Amino acid sequence: MLKLWNTRTKSLEDFHPLHDKRVGFYACGPTVYNPATIGNLRSYVAEDILRRTLELLGYTVEHVMNITDVGHLVGDRDEGEDKVEREAAKRGTTAWDIAKEYEERFLRDIARLDIEKPNKLPRATDHIEEQIALVKTLEEKGFTYKISDGIYFDTSKFKTYGSFSGQKLEEKEEGARVAANPEKKHPSDFALWKFSPKEGKRQMEWESPWGVGFPGWHLECSAMSVEYLGQPFDIHAGGVDHIPVHHENEIAQSEAAYGKELAEYWMHVEFLLVDGRRMGKSEGNAYTLDDLIAKNFDPLAFRLYCLGTHYRSKMNFTWEGLEAAQHALKKLRQAARELEAPAIGCAEFEKTFAAALEDDLNVPKALAVVWELLGSDQPKSAKAEALLRMDRVLGLGLKEYIGQAIPVPDEITALAEEREQARKTKDWKRSDELRDQINAKGWSIEDGDEGYSLHVIEERHKFRGEES
Repeated sequence: MLKLWNTRTKSLEDFHPLHDKRVGFYACGPTVYNPATIGNLRSYVAEDILRRTLELLGYTVEHVMNITDVGHLVGDRDEGEDKVEREAAKRGTTAWDIAKEYEERFLRDIARLDIEKPNKLPRATDHIEEQIALVKTLEEKGFTYKISDGIYFDTSKFKTYGSFSGQKLEEKEEGARVAANPEKKHPSDFALWKFSPKEGKRQMEWESPWGVGFPGWHLECSAMSVEYLGQPFDIHAGGVDHIPVHHENEIAQSEAAYGKELAEYWMHVEFLLVDGRRMGKSEGNAYTLDDLIAKNFDPLAFRLYCLGTHYRSKMNFTWEGLEAAQHALKKLRQAARELEAPAIGCAEFEKTFAAALEDDLNVPKALAVVWELLGSDQPKSAKAEALLRMDRVLGLGLKEYIGQAIPVPDEITALAEEREQARKTKDWKRSDELRDQINAKGWSIEDGDEGYSLHVIEERHKFRGEES
């Protein structure tokens, strides 16, 4: 039985889908004005593990992820410029071109990380009519009011507002910044529809019953989730930064409009730190996947790095930690090369692996089972089959390495034997010289209790998502 931590109830719960073996899964996607950071990507890896675990357990998953290409303002609380329009102005291009560029880059990044592409990736700009219809419904039910810059949701009318994040309305207001717009009734009220500024014309704006403008950031998720999954649906996911504002507001507008719960289970992924510090542009450490690749790291090494920390714990990224993950990935690949063609798997290991995942996606524990399997005395063909099944969840691309041992050239074997003799005579200088010669020819040598072993040094290969 799969158990998941539910942010809504703040407890670990047995997972019971609404429709037998079908799961509706909505995850908050990227705002496409700049490249995704490795912090963003950590969340998408964790969500991919959830989807793959559900599929391992026999569920059919309908995975929907939105693309925010309009309406996400710099201040997140309806303040400042639209992030996409601001980037377009800085670069002297159109908001549509910026959104297209970074959406394509996002899709390339998730492909590189072997993240299964969501079944649907709806854009906010393609669902303006649905968003306007939702605002109309809220207006008819008395949850909205109009001020000079837009139509707002009155949070005081939604009696449970704040319960999701654990703050009552008055507590949220006491802790809120002074409202940028003094016309708002309460600091926590949020924009459903923003009017275009009188001075200048926005590139992304639409006619509405209230005037020309654009939707508020929170609106798209409510409109698109009900469009594709209905309400309620099973699982809503995102980062912990979404809890106090974005998801609180989503819940308020969706449940006010339709009188039903938005989602049964809420999953949130903790922050990624860099060297123990907050990650951000101002800190100079908002790394992207391209930054990692520029330093010759395999994207799947970053994926493996993410799997080593439980999704509800903060992950501390360091270059040394990524180096260790890359080394571990190479070891996994080498272990896969030494296996034989898959046959009947190792049922007990697979059962233990699945049990770890059922425990609130305990991937670090599941990874430990993988290493235990590879070190066991089970037949190589059985280990291969079990490893393949496990990797359907881990997503480390090990299938292409199973049983693909690379023959050691005679020249490398001769150098290794000569080095072994040098070691026996304690000629360490000559031993080091021979190691360097072996490395220069694309091989590494590891010494063990029973002698040495040779492994090919993998060259940087073309990652998933790269152009051929």
